[in-house]
Formats: sequence, structure tokens, C-alpha cells
Amino acid sequence: MRIVFLASGAFAQPTLRWLAQSGHEVPLLITQPARASGRGRRLTRTPAQALADELGIPVLATEDVNAPEVVEQVRSTGARLGVVIAFGQKLGPQLLEALPGGFVNLHASLLPKYRGAAPINWAIVRGEKTTGCTVFRIVGRMDAGPILAQDETEIGESETAGELHDRLADLGVQTVAVALAQFQGDDIPPGTPQDEARKSIAPKLKKTDGLVRFDRPAKAVVHHIHGMTPWPGAAARFRARDGRWEDLLLVRARLAEQPPVSTACAPGSLTEDLRVAASGGFVQLIEVKPSSGRDMTWTDYVNGRHVTAGDAFITPSAEQAT
Repeated sequence: MRIVFLASGAFAQPTLRWLAQSGHEVPLLITQPARASGRGRRLTRTPAQALADELGIPVLATEDVNAPEVVEQVRSTGARLGVVIAFGQKLGPQLLEALPGGFVNLHASLLPKYRGAAPINWAIVRGEKTTGCTVFRIVGRMDAGPILAQDETEIGESETAGELHDRLADLGVQTVAVALAQFQGDDIPPGTPQDEARKSIAPKLKKTDGLVRFDRPAKAVVHHIHGMTPWPGAAARFRARDGRWEDLLLVRARLAEQPPVSTACAPGSLTEDLRVAASGGFVQLIEVKPSSGRDMTWTDYVNGRHVTAGDAFITPSAEQAT
């Protein structure tokens, strides 16, 4: 089948590579324009374009996918279907009608749960045990179209959003393959309507969403740390009793299996065995990232900074997080 591919982020790369190696044909990738990034502010292609260039797939980078000339270029490809993954722009009605089979989207959740821009992060933050991938037909409302295929997977206890992102990107190849197989001959599968009563929203993350508060339940703190890693990062400030302080990101943690001997600790304070007190429990840090360095084990951080019981973590202000 001839397919126009609309994608920007790295989440789309496994499916694009699979399409290029399968019996399908991709005459055009549409993506976001290159953006300035890094200290040198050099223009950087989207991950999807970088792979398309490697595979020899023609690329159209545009700020407005709904511009009349773009819609006409899509129509002129002779493609039957459009596949959208991590693209970053909303498709308008004229574009949605430009191809005989319409457009389908790969979304990183088990719709109708977690519609929106950050489904992977919010599934972890809210303590979900499972998540998955969904391919659905695109309609006017966000992530609300009929479902063509779904695949489910468990979320690991210490899995970060970045790690789950990569696993779901690979799983999504299978989900897309099942959906495309339904377009046999001239068939246009209607899909299964979503249950609106079960919908939930996964809004776009802000830098301030990463701020860690130890006055919350310990289990919620652990989920928050994993769900905010690697972006926007679970931000906290370490403050020693002698006045030293340092901003850092908490990368990985677990719920403390046994309470320490002394439990009379304010939220954020470190116990005798250097667990962090939270509301109704304790958090055992596993990995952290100092603002001036790379990820390191909590043990190495403790030894390097001479961390002792009574030191504490506090929540940075919103201004410090931006």
C-alpha cells in the first residue's frame, strides 16, 4: 500500500523503518521544520526526517500541514492512506479528506485513556500497571477516533518514561501492522468507537510539572520521579544541615521495603539509613543527576557529598525550575 507518513519525534522511527522495509511504499514524509538547538543554536532535523533522509524517502518540512499547497501535494502522491505518529500538528478537514483511506494515528496509550500530548508520562505518574499502543482513525476531536488495533504491555516498577517510550515505539510497529492489514483491497475499516465514559486526559508537560514534593504519599513520589524522567525531570534541592545545597534531578527510586528505626522525620528529611521521608512512608533513592554532572547512583552521591541523616530535600520554587 502507498502511504504518506506524517511524523516528527523519535517515537515514529521504528514504524518508519519497518514501513520502508515492508511491502508498503512511502512516497513522502511530512515533518516539522528543523529547529535551533544546543549551545551553538544549530538547526537540527526532526528524528523522523533524519531517518527518512537515511532511507531515501522524500521529505516535506512545513510549519502548516493544512496549507492548500501541502494538501495538494499529499493528494498528488496517489497514496491510499496517511499514517501519523508524534507529528505535532492538528490535521484539518481538507487534509483528512485528501486520501481515499483517510489518516490513522499511533498513540502511546490504551485509548480512550490518556488522550493528549504526554500519555506515557501520565500513565506512570498515576500509577498505572499497564499501558500500550493504539491505532485509531483520525477525526476532528483529539485522539477520539474509532480504534483499529491495540496492544497492551505492563509497566515495570522502576521503568522511567524514557524507557517506556522506547519500548512502546517498538511495540507500535506491531500495532500499526495489524491496523494496516485491515485495509484489504478497497476496504476502509470503520474501527470500533471509543467509550467516552472511560476517557482521561494526558496534558502537555511543563517544566514545573517535574517539581518533587515529599509531602505527598511515598508511592506517589516514586511514580512521579519515574514519570518525569528524562523530561521535564524530577527536580529537587538537596540541603545539608551545614548550609550546603545543590539542585539535582531524581532519576530512579523505589518504595522503601522496611521503615527505618527512627520514623519521626519531616517530609523530605533523610533518615539514619538515608531514605527520604514522605507522607506515610519512605522513598529509597536509586539514581540521581546533579545539575553539574551525569546520572550517578545514590550511593555515589552520598559518598561524594558526605550526605548524613538530618540532611533534606526541599521543593525548588517554580522560578528555579524554569
